Amino acid sequence: MNTPAVPTTAAAVTHYENFPVASWLCPPALRPPIAAIYAFARTADDIADEGDATPAERLADLQAYATELHAVVAGATPVPRWASVFGPLQHALRTHQLPVPLLADLLSAFVQDVEKTRDATGYADRAELLDYCRRSANPVGRLLLHLYGVQGPSALAQSDAICTALQLANFWQDLSVDIPRGRHYLPRSDCSAHQAHPADLAARQCTPENARLILDLSAWARRLMLEGAPLVHQLPGRAGWELRLVVQGGLRILDKVDALRGASLTTRPVIGLGDAALMLGRALAMRRQRRA
Repeated sequence: MNTPAVPTTAAAVTHYENFPVASWLCPPALRPPIAAIYAFARTADDIADEGDATPAERLADLQAYATELHAVVAGATPVPRWASVFGPLQHALRTHQLPVPLLADLLSAFVQDVEKTRDATGYADRAELLDYCRRSANPVGRLLLHLYGVQGPSALAQSDAICTALQLANFWQDLSVDIPRGRHYLPRSDCSAHQAHPADLAARQCTPENARLILDLSAWARRLMLEGAPLVHQLPGRAGWELRLVVQGGLRILDKVDALRGASLTTRPVIGLGDAALMLGRALAMRRQRRA
């Protein structure tokens, strides 16, 4: 009996995203490893978040997923269940020497998502939320910098700022979806500071207090994005242009969150075709700012 070949190319991106993933702007040689990283993270996220599995089942699957990661790192043939993910990832690990601890950090964040949703604990303050982002978002940026051959404390700090800002923007974008599922990332200290009552948030009431809370958190994400934005000038050619669009995608979502003035509790803003020209124009302006 012939053993089915293990794929070495990740499937195309099918989930909605606020930013391009391994798009035509990405250097062609790097599209396969970037797609492999994305598939690894997206599949783990789906294990933690999608479907009707119990928390215990989700945690067991994430543990099996982590075990499979370390097995393929050691050279084992991927098991059939996740061969479409771990085949391409194993190829990327071999050809690009991806830092495995960054991949493991992603999985630890997904485990935390399940546990916090199960226990309804949420996040006490911004410091705790930033620690989550350090593991749930920042590893992706650092993996990309590794592929691009860009290193140094400044580049890593700017990458972390962009990735954290993207994660936060996604949180404030998804309030209308996450709260009914028993999950949200609104820090309790911020809620208290703005006198946003948990009952009103749970009921997704667009009160003045809730509006001020969301606008303040959106402004926090925007500051982080602008702190990281100079990184676009360190990436050459297509990679720099893709990052410009990533930055502008995050900022555009924050524009839409701000425009709703708290109504993102009931309405999920998204980026559409109508936003493309504005984002491209803003990306071109970033290029001109560098020349100035």
